Amino acid sequence: GKTGVVWVKTVGTNQRGEVVLEYYRWVMVHKRDPSTPTGAADRPPMPEEVAPADLVVPADLDLSQYEDWPTGGSAYFEDYERDEKIDHVDGMTIQEAEHAIATRLYQNTAKVHFDAVQTKDTRFGRRLMYGGHVISIARALSFNGMEKVLGILAWNGGAHANPTFAGDTIYAYSEILDKADIPGRTDCGALRVRLVGLRDVQPTAAGFPLKVSKEGRDVYHEDVVLDLDYWLLVPKRNR
Repeated sequence: GKTGVVWVKTVGTNQRGEVVLEYYRWVMVHKRDPSTPTGAADRPPMPEEVAPADLVVPADLDLSQYEDWPTGGSAYFEDYERDEKIDHVDGMTIQEAEHAIATRLYQNTAKVHFDAVQTKDTRFGRRLMYGGHVISIARALSFNGMEKVLGILAWNGGAHANPTFAGDTIYAYSEILDKADIPGRTDCGALRVRLVGLRDVQPTAAGFPLKVSKEGRDVYHEDVVLDLDYWLLVPKRNR
């Protein structure tokens, strides 16, 4: 093929040298010589998830005065069940202009997201919507049904399953994969959640498959654009 994958570990520190962010990712890179072997069998070992014991909550987070009413939601940590699926109901249609503005703010300058002339000669024939913008939309949609989420504690993994283009309407649903108490905290807990973004298909569509068989292997359905796995911080009812 014309591309290969490079696995990268990134570590971010603050001015005191303390690690504030650490993650692994795989990057698709063009080959100079298409015949170069990719070494796909040499994939380095990487953790499958962030263990609950490694989740970090800010020590100064005080939930003793947390108020219920501003979010409009009623569900606390105790109310979510493993294997529960939540349809976030709303959809959002992506527009060229808003995508361009947002992607600039994300400091992404890749031509494939902006240059309509050059992208005419690509395999898609048009501008590709930046995946970070699609993640932002799906995450915003997930507020409906998970209103009390305080933030993202860690990412376990994820996939940009298929490309997204202007005019596509994004829908989303969440699946509760796991629940965990956080060491040293009795006022909040962690939910492990799978967030799936769909294109032009509502989550309630009967019989809609996440993956399909293609050429002898399972691949994402063409209308699945995101499949994310992360830990969320949620307050408990009894604090």
